[in-house]
Amino acid sequence: MTRCDRHLIIKTRASQPFQRSAEAPALPATPFKFIFYFVNYFRGWYVAIVMLEALHATCGIMLPYAIGEIIRSVTRSTGDSKLIFNAVSQPLLLFAALSVGEVVFGRSSGLLQTLRHPIHRQHIVRSLYAYLQQHSHRYLSSSFAGALAHRISETSLGVTQTMQMLISEFMPVIIVYIVSTTLLYQAYPPLAAFVGAWAVLFISISFWLATRSRLYARKAAAARSDTTGMIVDAVTNLTSSKLFARLGFERGYLNEQLRRELKEVRKSNWYSERIRWFQFISAAILKIGTLYYALLLWSQGKIAVADFVVATSLSLLIISEARNLSKRFLEFFEHIGNVSNGVGTIIQPHEIIDRGTAIAPTITQGQIEFQHVKFAYSDEKTVFENLSVTIQPGERVGLVGFSGSGKSTFVNLILRLFEPQAGHILIDGIDIQEMTQDALHAQTSLIPQDPSLFHRTLLENIRYGRLEATEAELIEAAQKAHAHDFIAPMQQGYHSLVGERGVKLSGGQRQRIAIARVILKNAPILILDEATSSLDSITEKAIQETLDLAMHEKTVIVVAHRLSTIAHLDRILVFDHGRIIEDGTHAKLLTQSGAYHRLWIMQAGGFLPEEDSPSSIVATA
Repeated sequence: MTRCDRHLIIKTRASQPFQRSAEAPALPATPFKFIFYFVNYFRGWYVAIVMLEALHATCGIMLPYAIGEIIRSVTRSTGDSKLIFNAVSQPLLLFAALSVGEVVFGRSSGLLQTLRHPIHRQHIVRSLYAYLQQHSHRYLSSSFAGALAHRISETSLGVTQTMQMLISEFMPVIIVYIVSTTLLYQAYPPLAAFVGAWAVLFISISFWLATRSRLYARKAAAARSDTTGMIVDAVTNLTSSKLFARLGFERGYLNEQLRRELKEVRKSNWYSERIRWFQFISAAILKIGTLYYALLLWSQGKIAVADFVVATSLSLLIISEARNLSKRFLEFFEHIGNVSNGVGTIIQPHEIIDRGTAIAPTITQGQIEFQHVKFAYSDEKTVFENLSVTIQPGERVGLVGFSGSGKSTFVNLILRLFEPQAGHILIDGIDIQEMTQDALHAQTSLIPQDPSLFHRTLLENIRYGRLEATEAELIEAAQKAHAHDFIAPMQQGYHSLVGERGVKLSGGQRQRIAIARVILKNAPILILDEATSSLDSITEKAIQETLDLAMHEKTVIVVAHRLSTIAHLDRILVFDHGRIIEDGTHAKLLTQSGAYHRLWIMQAGGFLPEEDSPSSIVATA
């Protein structure tokens, strides 16, 4: 996502209230609320896990107490081994019960987490993907697809890791701290107060330091996501890199991004490492001091041997757990940083949403009407100022003009990939903003200049036009699109995989699959964006006849750079800087000797130049 795109999205978010599509899950836009939103979904499981972890931690911390009781019983008994065994039987049973309980409760909790966490993570992935689906064309075209996928993965993993740390790391330490301090207080209150106060102060300072690492962790996570997106983009275009002999350039391009990522990761890691030095040194000093203090108390007769063992064990345990807890803070906030990065990127307001009163009408005629439409991509880039035009039902209309004249924007507004700032766009007299997006898109078909296919089978890609179509209907559509001839000889036929974005097929083959898909869909409004430009002349002529049949009783809009492909249409609209400057049939426009006539004579090899210039006219004269 470029700096300009980020600025535009931030500006858009600031200028309107947070809105989300009704089809999207109501996901919170802050990391902690996001985490607990999904925890609440599985609250029964988490309650059980918390209870088992609490019992597990309690059993573990009570073991030093049981050992102390064993030592106390031994020191009080006589030298008779039978009497000693009788005296320690109850503490031994307590020790055995606590040991068994520690194993049973700990592994039961682990089993529940093993069963639940993958399902929890998949639920988060599904929800984030469902939310991402409702984002606008502007949002999706401004982001790396790979980076968005990486953010979904990191966010879902971050949530489960955060909950695992809270339950398996933080909660047991809190229980250990409370129980240990209580037992230590029974042995010698001043020692308990000394160790307890240190632990509170130590944990508080460590927590404060760790919170400051969130910013570093978030930046590091964002840099990793950008690297993933860049790698996916580079791999997708690897053939182009080879053909331009730019493999070394791409490695250098990636190295530059890796340097940026390394810079952010090092900042995060060095900050964390400084915190760890503080934690280890503080814990080591206190361990030595606590052991010395306990020995001093025992030498002065203020505590018994059993109390010395219990006090020393508990003190060292509290110190170790406090140090480990402080280390976990860094990991915890790294996970929170990953969640925050994903939530901040994906959980943004949806730009285009269905109104609460939106309807799903059936398009029967296909009349398209622009009424005083104003549209701008940004404050600096206005396309239409006051555009009004009507396309009659069943009319076949060509759109021509230089690059940037407004043809693609005209089509994008009909498809509601963007929304106008003023005016109305009507289909059969109904404002498309009053329709659901699904209803609009289900009844419009687009054949783009460079179609993108799923990395699925040919059958699945064609059937995408109408999922309930029979195989016979699918093959008939492929035959009409002249795709069956190259599909049939394939080893797996219609079950052959096409590769990512259809890379296993030629450009012409991908185009024919896209045409077959649209023929199968059979929508009342058909839009073609130079749909036959990647086909050879023989195939183009054959498919043009098929398209003419497919256009029957449909409203058709054809964006053309090769004017010969639209000369036979009912009507041609000539665009120039967001205005329709000429409107009529091919023959009529030629007789006017205006802009269309000039475009016709400017064609080089059957195509329009990118822009109007004197050199273009000279070249074609």
